[in-house]
Amino acid sequence: MDMDGVLVHEEHMVPGADAFLADLHEHGLPFLVFTNNSVYTRRDLRARLHLSGLDVPESAIWTSALATAQFLDQQRPGGSAYVVGESGLTTALHDIGYVLTDRDPDYVVLGETRTYSFEAITKAIRLVEGGARFIATNPDEKGPSREGTLPATGAVAALIERVTGHAPYYVGKPNPLMMRSALRELKAHSENTLMIGDRMDTDVRSGLESGLQTILVLSGISDRDTAERFPYRPTKVIDSVADLAGRVEHPFD
Repeated sequence: MDMDGVLVHEEHMVPGADAFLADLHEHGLPFLVFTNNSVYTRRDLRARLHLSGLDVPESAIWTSALATAQFLDQQRPGGSAYVVGESGLTTALHDIGYVLTDRDPDYVVLGETRTYSFEAITKAIRLVEGGARFIATNPDEKGPSREGTLPATGAVAALIERVTGHAPYYVGKPNPLMMRSALRELKAHSENTLMIGDRMDTDVRSGLESGLQTILVLSGISDRDTAERFPYRPTKVIDSVADLAGRVEHPFD
């Protein structure tokens, strides 16, 4: 399931999300909480969710930073990267044995940060021009904040692409790669797994393209009218995850 818009809004729990998670625990159903945001580590996100009233273990959290690190570890083990991002991304790359450097790195890896530096972006541009492979954790162009819209990874990636002529490879949603890495983490099969999300363009699409059934909740970004404009449909549309409490074993009945 996605996190923002499904379980929480900023720092506040979506009403009924705690009952839904309790029902999953009671029935022993494994799950992962997804986020395209690469700023925070698993430990950080567990603490943030706990402050919202939700008890989610670190092992049940999966981020675009972790998916990106897993992808790079498979592609070029023990490599090097120049990172524009926060601790969630740098920690994930350190954990797989990557060296973070601005001297002839194998990759430029762009993630989320609330303090994009013109100097760091310029350095990334020059390294990509010099032959570093360009990776971005996710394609989200904007994100929410209490003050309003914030530019996100996809917007900064577009800037770097425009200057260098090199498009990044996006690892996070809607790339099915992130969904499949999560399935491996769960040791699950797509036939027995469903995706719950609040966005048609990322959550539902990535679930659909990975062979999962999908549930769109109306507690976040997409509404019923938005959903009807897409050429694909979720398996089911509900108001929020509160509607699944007490029926997690049979969500489509």
